[in-house]
Amino acid sequence: MMRSFFGAIQWLFEKILFAPHDLMRSMELDNWWIANTVNWVLWGIISYYIWYWTKELKIFKDRNEDEQDTTAHSFLK
Repeated sequence: MMRSFFGAIQWLFEKILFAPHDLMRSMELDNWWIANTVNWVLWGIISYYIWYWTKELKIFKDRNEDEQDTTAHSFLK
């Protein structure tokens, strides 16, 4: 019973969930740029959200709505 349960988990990860990673790994030897497209897309998304977050922080700072109290936690006193 337990052996088949863990075998099913193994099959799920090896055949289904890791399939895109296997595809990118096999593609890397043919074309580095295509294989790393996922990395470039993720870098773009992360860069956008870092820019957005800093823009929002600046808006709050310009309105003096940011709370810079370092004694917000008792262990920082």
